[in-house]
Amino acid sequence: MLIAIPDLLAAEELARVRAIVEAGDWIDGNVTSGVQSALAKRNRQLAEGSEAAQRAGGIVLDALAAASLFVAAALPLKVFPPLFNRYEEGETFGAHVDNAVRVRRGSDFRLRSDLSATLFLEEPESYDGGELVIEGQFGEQRVKLPAGHMILYPASSVHRVEPVTRGRRTAAFFWIQSMVRDDGARRLLFELDEAVQGVAASNGQGDPSVIRLTGVYHNLLRRWAEC
Repeated sequence: MLIAIPDLLAAEELARVRAIVEAGDWIDGNVTSGVQSALAKRNRQLAEGSEAAQRAGGIVLDALAAASLFVAAALPLKVFPPLFNRYEEGETFGAHVDNAVRVRRGSDFRLRSDLSATLFLEEPESYDGGELVIEGQFGEQRVKLPAGHMILYPASSVHRVEPVTRGRRTAAFFWIQSMVRDDGARRLLFELDEAVQGVAASNGQGDPSVIRLTGVYHNLLRRWAEC
């Protein structure tokens, strides 16, 4: 399931994140790569755990907590502290699959990567190339969103970043461990939640159908959730 989260960052938050990462210390992006990824990856990255990464990441985490669409789609249990990468002309990240378990350096924090997220920080017209290409059941999905928008997708999918041919592509990226491990179950819960909200908008929250459907949603979540 691919879900676009529009305007995760408001204009003021986006400007703050951009200013922070612009002044940060950019290093070789392969510092966080696995063996497979290191063969395909050419980009730059803010040093994990650096002051700039922590400050900018904190803004992103606060925005995620307030984003109802993200919470409904991801049902997050843990979120890996956001990292930040940059692709300039000729840089790319070939086809790969994200590691199943992500460990934060220098800590005992770890999570199972059920979902991957990319938060775009540059306007799409400011660079050429750089599309995030996600391979799925129905073919490839090419994603290049406005600054401040985010794409959420299964971490198990094969994906790549096309070469940048003009300008630069800057983004935040991170992983989420969901309370609901199974992607199919998570999709059903998301669709049910959307349906409940639609009925509530038409009939009101107190409508008996809304109450029953809400009960079904929470009973399914109770059955499938790992907390």
